[in-house]
Amino acid sequence: MLSESEARSLLDNLCVRLGFCLPPEASALIVANPPQSVSAFANAVITAEGLDPTIYDRHIYRQVKAMVAKAFHDSAEG
Repeated sequence: MLSESEARSLLDNLCVRLGFCLPPEASALIVANPPQSVSAFANAVITAEGLDPTIYDRHIYRQVKAMVAKAFHDSAEG
């Protein structure tokens, strides 16, 4: 599971690299209680953008999920 600072850093990276810049309230909720799996975190980010992860563009979804997976992996290693 990601710490608050790791979740904040991941959200910052998703904003800069993929354009997923969440509203402050949504970002604060995710940072305060980061989803505990890669899929749940990716889905939370996409949902917070007002999109439906079940029908969202698969290519971009995979990019989001890959960034989230890397953050989870780095957290487990750290």
